[in-house]
Amino acid sequence: MASFDRFQERRPRSNFSGRWILLAAALGLFAWWYFPAWRSRLDPTASPRAVTPREDLTALEKNNIDIYEKTLPSVVNIMTLTNRDDFFGLDPQQVPQGTGSGFFWDDAGRIVTNYHVIQNSTAQRVTLSDQTSYDASLVGVFPDKDLAVLQISAPSHKLRPIPVGSSSDLKVGQRVYAIGNPFGLDGTFTDGIISSLGRQIESVTRRPIRDVIQTNAAINPGNSGGPLLDSAGLLIGVNTAIISRSGSSAGIGFAIPVDEVNQIVPQLISYKKVVRPVLGVQVASDDLARQVGQNTGALVVNVVPDSAAAKAGLRPTRRDQEGHVRLGDVILSVDGQ
Repeated sequence: MASFDRFQERRPRSNFSGRWILLAAALGLFAWWYFPAWRSRLDPTASPRAVTPREDLTALEKNNIDIYEKTLPSVVNIMTLTNRDDFFGLDPQQVPQGTGSGFFWDDAGRIVTNYHVIQNSTAQRVTLSDQTSYDASLVGVFPDKDLAVLQISAPSHKLRPIPVGSSSDLKVGQRVYAIGNPFGLDGTFTDGIISSLGRQIESVTRRPIRDVIQTNAAINPGNSGGPLLDSAGLLIGVNTAIISRSGSSAGIGFAIPVDEVNQIVPQLISYKKVVRPVLGVQVASDDLARQVGQNTGALVVNVVPDSAAAKAGLRPTRRDQEGHVRLGDVILSVDGQ
């Protein structure tokens, strides 16, 4: 049998060898020595410049730093997850849906955020400022005001609620601060002023949210649900929306006032929803009241059983056994008003 080597192609050996490398190096050294401009670029005396001492930080800078360092452990990054089926629909998996911000409301691990941050998600993962992560459970939501409450189980020393301030005495021009996770960049701190008060925006349910705070502090996607603070580091609002055609901050951001938040969150914790107050009565229209000769006050037509009105003894309008209309009570004032 013929040897396989006989049929192999014989390739010529390369003429390139180590002597060509040495020659190229020698030519490069000659060129460097021959052209002084090249040598002048190397300065053996070069050294780092001396550092100029700076003066102490300003009072404003120190206050900014203090607010940031005290508040950062209270702010969390929220990653929302949703279920997605595989190609055959046999193996559903949780995949990331989006990110947002939130903050500790109390030392029980409850976290306040925007409803639109967790909307349509099937699970939420909360990451703290120390980069530890916890699965969250949903406590309650109120879409009409774009608020939601989550809860995590974490060591007590990591649960740092933000001190709550008031939004009733805010002034346009007052300095404010926002902390959140815009574009997934956690722990971002921005500042600005209150640009306007009493604004109105639309919730995800298309209901109006009134008395909203407008600020020029940079708020971008991912900041939603984070806290808005005053110069004392107190919570005065929940950052919720921006006006921007590009989706980036355009200097017009909005926050739900903390007085509103402070009324809603306790109800979400207690009842999982917002319980609206009702009188428990149905009153006659003005036309109907005039027809029956009642020209003052509010004529009670019906009283809801077991309601506060029923317990207070209010009597509805009714027909007696003979078919005559017996007018109910007439409400002239409430608590003297």
